[in-house]
Amino acid sequence: MAKKTIMLGNEAIARGAFEAGVKLSSAYPGTPSTEISEYLAKYDEVYTEWAPNEKVATEVAIGASISGVRSLACMKHVGLNVASDPLYTFAYTGVNGGSVIVVADDPGLASSQNEQDTRMIARSAHVPVLEPADSQEAKDFVKYGYQLSEEYDTPVILRTTTKLAHSQSTVELCDRIEVEDKEYARDLTKYVMMPASAIGRHLVVEAREKRLADDAADLPVNKMEINDTKIGFITCGIAYQYVKEVCPEASVLKFGLVNPISKKLVEEFVSKVETVYVFEELEPVIEEQIRAWGFDVRGKELFTKQGEYSANLLRRVLFGADEAVFDKQEAPNRPPILCPGCPHRSVFSVLNKLKIHASGDIGCYTLGAVAPLSVIDTTICMGASISALHGMEKARGKEFIKNWVAVIGDSTFLHTGVNSLINMVYNKSTGTVMILDNRTTGMTGHQEHAATGKTLKGEETYAIDLAELCRAIGVKRVIEISSFDVKGLEEVIRESVNGDELTVIIAKAPCVLLKGQKFPNKCVVDPDKCRKCGACMKIGCPAMTRGEDGKVKIDATMCNGCGLCKNYCKFNAIETVER
Repeated sequence: MAKKTIMLGNEAIARGAFEAGVKLSSAYPGTPSTEISEYLAKYDEVYTEWAPNEKVATEVAIGASISGVRSLACMKHVGLNVASDPLYTFAYTGVNGGSVIVVADDPGLASSQNEQDTRMIARSAHVPVLEPADSQEAKDFVKYGYQLSEEYDTPVILRTTTKLAHSQSTVELCDRIEVEDKEYARDLTKYVMMPASAIGRHLVVEAREKRLADDAADLPVNKMEINDTKIGFITCGIAYQYVKEVCPEASVLKFGLVNPISKKLVEEFVSKVETVYVFEELEPVIEEQIRAWGFDVRGKELFTKQGEYSANLLRRVLFGADEAVFDKQEAPNRPPILCPGCPHRSVFSVLNKLKIHASGDIGCYTLGAVAPLSVIDTTICMGASISALHGMEKARGKEFIKNWVAVIGDSTFLHTGVNSLINMVYNKSTGTVMILDNRTTGMTGHQEHAATGKTLKGEETYAIDLAELCRAIGVKRVIEISSFDVKGLEEVIRESVNGDELTVIIAKAPCVLLKGQKFPNKCVVDPDKCRKCGACMKIGCPAMTRGEDGKVKIDATMCNGCGLCKNYCKFNAIETVER
C-alpha cells in the first residue's frame, strides 16, 4: 500500500526530484524556493549544493545533463533573470540527461523587489513550462518534467508560486527510480553554440515547440472538466484551487503545461461553454494566446495583474461581495524591522549619525531604508549597490559620493558583488564599499555560502576569505572591523568617504539568529539616570520602548545584550549585566 503524507509544495518538489532519479541539484537560496534544496539535501542519493548565484547553478545542471544524468536547478523568479544567459542557449542545445529548472514566482511581493511572470521568459526562450496546483502535482509534475525533457530534448521549467511553495496537502510517496546514465557522445552541432551550429539548432527548437504544442492536447497534465456549461474557467496552478472553491459546479480547463498551451483543447472547451473566464495570476500569458487565436474570453479586464489571487477576489468579481468563512479583521500594522542585536543596526546607526547615504542591495539590510535608521537610498538587484555607487561617481564626480557608501552582504557580495567591485577597480573608481559580513545568507533563512566554511549538507569546506578576495582583485585598502565597534566604524567611514581611493570596509559580526549564538548578557536601564532624551531610541531596537513616564524600558526577553544602545546613552543610564 502506498504511503501518504502531508507535504509543503517545496518538500514535494524535492521528493519528486528524488523519485525521478535525479543525481545532481544546484541552487541559490531565494524565497519562496529555498526549502526545495534543504529538503533535497536529506536524500543521500542526490548530490546537492548551494551555488554562488543562479547562473552558476543552471550551468552546473547543464553540465550534468550533457554528461548524461538527470539534473535540477532551483531559484526564485528574479534568479531566473541571472540564469537567463545559459537558459536561452540550453534551449538550443537541448539535453542528454533530463533537466528541470524550478522557478518560484512571488505574486504579492512577499519577499521580492518586483513581480514578474516566469512564463514570459519561458516563451521568449522557447522552453516548456509545467505548473502544479497542489503538493501532489508538485511532486508528480517534477517527475513528468524529466519525461518531457528527455522525450522532446529540452530543458523544462517547473513554475511554482509562493502560495504553492508554502502550503501543504496530501502526497502519495513512491520509490526512487534509478535511471541509467545516458551515454555521452561528442556532438559539436548540438553542444557547441557557435553561429554555424546555433542556426541549425534554432530550427530544431521551433520544430520541437510545434511538436509539443500539437501533442499538448493529449498530455495527462492538462485536464478538462465539463460541468455547468453556462460558465467556464481556463486556469492553471494555485488559481485552480480558488476556482474549485468558489465555483465547484463550473466547467474548467486546467492547464498543467502552461507553455505551450494546446489550441485544440481551448477550441474544444470554448465551443462547449457559454462564458469563459481566463483566471491566471500575474501576466495574461494564457489569455493573450487565446485571444490571438480569435476566441472570445474574459480576463484581465476583470482580474488584476498585481498580487496574489484568492477565492475572495473571484467572489468579488463574479458576485460583487466576499463570502469569507471568517469576519475580516484589520491586522495591526507591523512594518519589517531588524532583529534585536542585529549587527546591521549598529552599522546603520553610525551611517545615520554621519548623515551618509547608502546604495543598498538585496538582503536584510534593506530594512535600513525605513525610519528611524533611514540610510538605504536604493535597492535594485543583487550586486547593484556597488555598480550603482560606481555609476554615481563616474556621472557626478568624486565630490558627489563623499557622503555615500555601497552596502552589501557577504552572500550577496559573492553572488554578483564581486563582479561589480572588479569593475570599480578596473575603471579606476573611488568610493567606499561596505560588506556586512554576518556569516550567513540571512534573509532566506540562514543558508551556507562560499565564505561560511560549510556546504549545503553541513560538510566542512574551504571558506573564502573576503578580505583576501578583495585584495586579490586589486583593492589596496581593505579594513576589517567589528560591526559593534561604533567608535571605530565612525572613524574609518569618515576617513574613507573623504579619501581619494577605493576602500572596502568589512563589518563583521554573526547574525543573532544563527544556531549556536549565545547571549550571556542583557541591557538594563537605570530609571534614576534616564533623562528621557531618546538618543538610545534612535537606533530602532524593538526591545526598547518608553514607559508612561517617558523613560526608556528594555524588554529582557527580547534583548540580546549587544550593547549598542549603551553606546548612544550620554548619561550612563544603560549598562550591560549578566542574565
